[in-house]
Amino acid sequence: MRLVNHERNAMDLRTTPVHLGLGSRAKPVEGFTWDPEVLQAYSAAVAADGAEGRMVMIFDGDGLGDHWESHPAGDELVVCLSGSVTVTRDVDGVLDRVLLGPGEATVNPAGVWHVVDMEGPTSILAVTATLGTGHRPRTATRPTECVGTPSPEEAP
Repeated sequence: MRLVNHERNAMDLRTTPVHLGLGSRAKPVEGFTWDPEVLQAYSAAVAADGAEGRMVMIFDGDGLGDHWESHPAGDELVVCLSGSVTVTRDVDGVLDRVLLGPGEATVNPAGVWHVVDMEGPTSILAVTATLGTGHRPRTATRPTECVGTPSPEEAP
């Protein structure tokens, strides 16, 4: 995994996310995967951006999300590009659901646990404050025990 300066070619945001950092920088993240070691390397590489850093990525899917997540460092923008998606948030123990169609968006507030369910083939674009992001398995309708996701403080 490495951050690239001044990428001039087209890139696929499904496989190569872009990190938005301090100073209005936009750097493609080559070799990104959801592997814990790559996530730790990414966290370490962007740690200087702190809570202002954002990851921009497109996700394709179909079906129920398998985990809850929370982004304590900042809000997350979720945009439905195609298909239909339901974003469910656990706000102080109350489930809040937002249905999105193509071109519609919602904001997940900082620190609020949420899960994304795609109804049929769907594509979403997410702009995420990744610092300290937490994931929890979807074993019930609400988030339960924390699984743990590396934060810059935990990176080697």
